[in-house]
Amino acid sequence: MKFKISVLLTTLLSVGLVACNENDNATSSTEVVEATPETIKLSLLGHYETKVFVKSAAEIPAYDAASKRLFVVNAQKGLVDVLDASKPAQPVHIAELSARTYLANSEVNSVAVKNGIVAIAVQAENKTDTGMVVFFNAKDLSFISKVSVGALPDMLTFSPDAKTVLVANEAEPNDDYSIDPEGSISIIDISNIQQPKATVAGFSAWNNQNSDLLAKGVRIFGPNASVAQDLEPEYITISADSKTAWVTLQENNAIARIDIAQQKVTDIYPLGYKDHSLVENALDVSDRDCDPKTDCNGDGVIDTKDKDKGIINIKPWAGLVGMYQPDSIANYQVNGQTYLVTANEGDSRAWLKDAEAYFGGDTSKGFVEEIRVKDLFKSSGFTNKVKDEYPAHLQKIAVGVKGARLNASTFGYCGATTTDAKGCREDSQLGRLKVTWTKGYQMNQDGSPKLDADGYLVYDKLYAYGARSFSIWNTQGQLVWDSGSEFEKKIAELF
Repeated sequence: MKFKISVLLTTLLSVGLVACNENDNATSSTEVVEATPETIKLSLLGHYETKVFVKSAAEIPAYDAASKRLFVVNAQKGLVDVLDASKPAQPVHIAELSARTYLANSEVNSVAVKNGIVAIAVQAENKTDTGMVVFFNAKDLSFISKVSVGALPDMLTFSPDAKTVLVANEAEPNDDYSIDPEGSISIIDISNIQQPKATVAGFSAWNNQNSDLLAKGVRIFGPNASVAQDLEPEYITISADSKTAWVTLQENNAIARIDIAQQKVTDIYPLGYKDHSLVENALDVSDRDCDPKTDCNGDGVIDTKDKDKGIINIKPWAGLVGMYQPDSIANYQVNGQTYLVTANEGDSRAWLKDAEAYFGGDTSKGFVEEIRVKDLFKSSGFTNKVKDEYPAHLQKIAVGVKGARLNASTFGYCGATTTDAKGCREDSQLGRLKVTWTKGYQMNQDGSPKLDADGYLVYDKLYAYGARSFSIWNTQGQLVWDSGSEFEKKIAELF
């Protein structure tokens, strides 16, 4: 992904106090176990401002307790800001860490700290080239060592035993998709931090399993991409015993399992889809569904300014499913069982070298999968297009394709007929929602797109990005619990 927002739930200054009885001969008392609190209250203690707004100038933090320093990825500058946090209420910027001495014009994507060692994931100037991990001392910021990793190292983390660093090499394509590196995980042995050794755990062994992975639900859809090229590792969590790692493959809606000792990918688990037709998975699909006769912007006047405003309208939508597509992932243990927790952000592929040429029909100039429902299902079809409306690959999805329609038996509730999506295109219905055009249409037995008698694709389902939730999974990628529509409801309640 090109931009991410990390949501951090951090417990600060947790102190365990053990009381000692001054009278050695006194009878020991039974320890009182406090009940687990049902809520957590966070209050602002201090903050630091980069003075840069909406530019990813403070993205990923990592704290070193010994030096009392906070290391923050500044994606806008392509480096790491170092803050003195010895006074948490007043953190102070004291230095910067850059890898440009070791990799010219590089950018830092991620940072992690363990036992006084700072590790930074470094992207090459040309993101499809080999990246690097550089190690520094947290105490004096001195350089320790560096090691090459895969293309676009997007996230890294230390193992709990501090013997290994794992790196998610996302390996995104270039803008016209002419170069698409293979995604991978670098496993770095840091038993000798002066001479780290990196081994690649890749996906090339899965290249002959394309059909099987697709049938199971893994998204593999980049133009002319092999499995290894299409899979894009995003985020890593490592088991408490440091033997196993799980890696989110966000665009692919899957999780990979890594055997750290064997240094290989052992499994790829598809995550399935969230059914938004269920009441517990209700959502608000539009940001512009204000009744034109209502003062939606609250200025006391009913006018044209109200039409671009949204209202709270959380409800189920038949035929709509969400791709979980988690970004970050963590794990925890209960009663000897390990569970995975994911933040289901969602993300689409949108790469453009020449937008005008691409949307004009030249598939060699990029790849864009997202499209609004109101545009995908225009009654005039794909031929009557305007700028930036129909991706070139959609225009050429099948010989003779003219446009797309909704299956009226599923989407009749919002006005769809056998020949026209009608009311479903309205902003007050599904019109504003962005979906992928790559899934949901009817197919022939050979898997090719099926056209109706008029030359139109017919969509039985719509696939939206993310699940607007967090989920708990077992270690085989099976869903244990999902927060449903709780985020939707709580945000509506509070804001």
